[in-house]
Amino acid sequence: MAYKVLIVDDQAMPRQLFENIIKNSQNYEVAASVDSASVADIYCAKMPIDLILMDVVMSTGINGIDAAARIKSSYPEIKILIVTSMPDGSFINKARKAGVDSFWYKEVQDEPLLSIMDRTMAGESVFPDRSPVVFLGEAKSTDFTDREIDVLRCVAAGYSDKEISELLNISYGTERVHLNNLLQKTACNSRTELAIMAAKTGIVVPEV
Repeated sequence: MAYKVLIVDDQAMPRQLFENIIKNSQNYEVAASVDSASVADIYCAKMPIDLILMDVVMSTGINGIDAAARIKSSYPEIKILIVTSMPDGSFINKARKAGVDSFWYKEVQDEPLLSIMDRTMAGESVFPDRSPVVFLGEAKSTDFTDREIDVLRCVAAGYSDKEISELLNISYGTERVHLNNLLQKTACNSRTELAIMAAKTGIVVPEV
């Protein structure tokens, strides 16, 4: 008997790709394909679901990791596989804490999606060792310290220097040092340029 899969992604092209992959497989069939994580648990309640392919960042409100945590609390037997193109390094740990079973990057296909699905349904928990390396200006994502990433996330969210220092519990002077380091490493001319570039690359996603 084929496993029933719920696809949750707000973009039509990835949904169609996942649908085609599943339709061409022998072990899986599409139970439903939806564009919002806010309704995922409703589908879990009204039909048998064995596996969910869940995007993280969606334009329709609730993010996929929060939805996964909610579904796992009510339906722990359902396997959840996070599928994302965003290289934000915080997603992996957040997904683990949410009880997600496996994690797969859309843009970095070291292993085919069906293989990850098979391993997940067999009881494995498959996670990448780290997020993909991306460029932010003239710097690679691996060139930043953890604290610089924290500051970058706050900058991308639109917080002021004072607000960032309070949120991260660091002095104003320390916050400015980290911000200046980010500007120098990336060769950005302003914090606005830095914030826009961070949003475009997905290195940090403030709302998740």
